[in-house]
Amino acid sequence: MAMSLSLARLALPLQSLPAASGKRPANATISFAANSFFGAPLAVAAATALSPAAPLARSLSVVAKAGKGYKMKTHKASAKRFRVTGTGKIVRRCAGKQHLLSKKNAKRRKRLSKMVQVNKSDYSNVMGALPYLKVNKKAGGEY
Repeated sequence: MAMSLSLARLALPLQSLPAASGKRPANATISFAANSFFGAPLAVAAATALSPAAPLARSLSVVAKAGKGYKMKTHKASAKRFRVTGTGKIVRRCAGKQHLLSKKNAKRRKRLSKMVQVNKSDYSNVMGALPYLKVNKKAGGEY
């Protein structure tokens, strides 16, 4: 998340500085809003006696949480349909074994009962639905 801090938010008293002379008056001060960024106070740089040779000292301390981003959610319906083998392959059940089994012979029913590996072209779809699945990249192919 990119944060931007504009000069308009700093509340600088630009009206008190003379534009024509180019020199700063001795009583010029810079004040910041007490709670500007997410309720965290910014450091206040107050100069009581500024000379023309001294640079204007500003110190800003903005505290923000450094997060990694949002957690991705696991698609729970996909999590119930796929699993990973010990070698890191993604396997699934075969379709066609739920109903109308009386017209399917025993050899076909036994073949449909086995788990089969997900096709390598479908790995990107499964990995998108299951972001925390520990898959062997060499076993699955490109995704």
